[in-house]
Amino acid sequence: MSFRKQRDDAPAGFFEAEAAGLRWLAAAPDGATVVDVLDVGPGFIELPRVRDGAAGATAARAFGAALSRTHDAGAAAWGAPPDGWTGPTFIGRQEMSCRPAASFGAFYAGQRVLPYLRKAVDRGHVDAADARAVERVCDRLVAGDFDDGESPARIHGDLWSGNVLWTAAGVCLIDPAAHGGHRETDLAMLALFGAPRLRDILDGYSDTHPPADGWRDRVPLHQLHPLAVHAASHGRGYAQPLADAARAVLAL
Repeated sequence: MSFRKQRDDAPAGFFEAEAAGLRWLAAAPDGATVVDVLDVGPGFIELPRVRDGAAGATAARAFGAALSRTHDAGAAAWGAPPDGWTGPTFIGRQEMSCRPAASFGAFYAGQRVLPYLRKAVDRGHVDAADARAVERVCDRLVAGDFDDGESPARIHGDLWSGNVLWTAAGVCLIDPAAHGGHRETDLAMLALFGAPRLRDILDGYSDTHPPADGWRDRVPLHQLHPLAVHAASHGRGYAQPLADAARAVLAL
């Protein structure tokens, strides 16, 4: 059986970008399981139905290990879109820039945090003081304070718990905002909205590719993007978490 997602008002390339991201993630050798694309076209994407299963420790550790291998498959550059895709990219319903950049900090500040912060400010969802805290983090990003020698990873980009489906065969990923990003961004997003069996996922990940020292301290840095997106899309309820994350980063 299949599941067809449709949007009559979908922007050009919306579902095609999703399909490109799914296929790019699925191409990672021995990487995380990704839902197949059965068909795609303007305004729709068709996927197989995924049967629910238990979130067990063994499946969680296997997923963590597989996710690390997906990341290890790499990307052409920071901010690079899925290989072969030249159209627009999206996170949720918001357009998302994917322009190759020379450094993580410049990419993350300029394409993942500031555009959504500015939308949130313009819509009255974030006040000036909280916005300035985020902007100060972006200043440090652009200055290279968080460039750590990592190569661009092949990341899911929207790896909150709702996009991690537990099945009888293990975890299956859906609905990516895939691009060349930092591996810690996916790990931070798993933590943001409480993925089941997170400790087991992280143990499996670390057994295969241990994150760099101090990565847990940088979780708030990598949560700035999804929090800024939510502040822009969903209102003032995300302003305080966004500001708190920024101030935690400034204390590093």
